[in-house]
Formats: sequence, structure tokens, C-alpha cells
Amino acid sequence: MIYTVECSYADAQTEAEWNDFYSLQKLPALISVGGFQTSQRFKALDTGVPATVPAGVPVYLALHTIDGLGVLTGDDYREKGGGNFARWQQHITDWHRNLYACAQVAPALLAGDLLLVSPQGPGSLQQIGLSPLALEAVALEGFPPQRWMARLPAAQRPAMAALPPDIQAYEAMTEQLRSAVRPQGAC
Repeated sequence: MIYTVECSYADAQTEAEWNDFYSLQKLPALISVGGFQTSQRFKALDTGVPATVPAGVPVYLALHTIDGLGVLTGDDYREKGGGNFARWQQHITDWHRNLYACAQVAPALLAGDLLLVSPQGPGSLQQIGLSPLALEAVALEGFPPQRWMARLPAAQRPAMAALPPDIQAYEAMTEQLRSAVRPQGAC
């Protein structure tokens, strides 16, 4: 399953420190939780003028491949990866969590790659030559109920103006972390 966590951050003075905390402490803590297979963090790209992320799109996205909902309700998650946001909580906005059924693990992005996401259907991603991964919401917020995502390699990266309007683009902020424990199979 793909566990998504999305949010924006409202304090420019502490945002770099927040990002260091999340990328350097939070992600490694999460990948140490039993049942987490992969974890990677992304930032939404500006797609227009003025240079802002489109309305309704949280700036930050974390994708985790997990074994199932039980991972998020277990003691290991609560002890190692489920929190410690007290210092940052007042600045976290537009926070959303979803759990999606899927056919494989979350795509790993390399430097320069884009993660392209559409809640409208696979058509726009297929039109630019990609084979999107289908996600179906099964728990937590359940919205959007479906999403499609695909990795666009850096060598094929189009100009942002050329992306269809139903696609949101993200750049990787971290490498994809992988559990030392081998997953039993696809999600």
C-alpha cells in the first residue's frame, strides 16, 4: 500500500529547519518501523505565474510503501515514527494523510526526475508517454479517492508549461529510503 502524507509549512524563518528535521530525522525513523518498505519526500513545483504552488496542493508530499493499515496503528509506529511534531505543529497547514491500495511499491525518483500526479485519471499521464501507477484510497481521509502517478526521468522532463493542467509535478527532496528487511512482495 502507498501511505501519503501531505502538508504545507507556514513559517519561512523555520522552514529550512523543519525540512532538515523531516528529511534527516523523521524519514529514517519511519523506515525503521516494521512494515515500512520505502520512504521518500517531495516538494511541489511551481507551475505558473506568480511562482506559487497551485491552490489546494500542499507543498510537501511524503510517499511510503507499507505492508498495510495495521502498520500505522501498531506500537512500533507510535513509538518510532508517529509523531514528535510539537515544535512544528503551529506552522503545519493543509495536512492530509491517505492510504492507497496499489499494484507495486512507490516509484523511486533520482535527481532531476519528476513525480507526476493526477487525481483526474491516467489519460494525461499516458498522453505524455508514461505508464501511471493507479492508487485507490482505502483508509484515512480517502480523498482524493483515486490518484495516478508516474516517474518522469530527468532526460524526458518537459517544460512546466507543457504539462496538462490536471497534473501536479513534484521534485524529490530526498533519496528513496528502503527498509533493510526485504518486502514480502508488491503492495
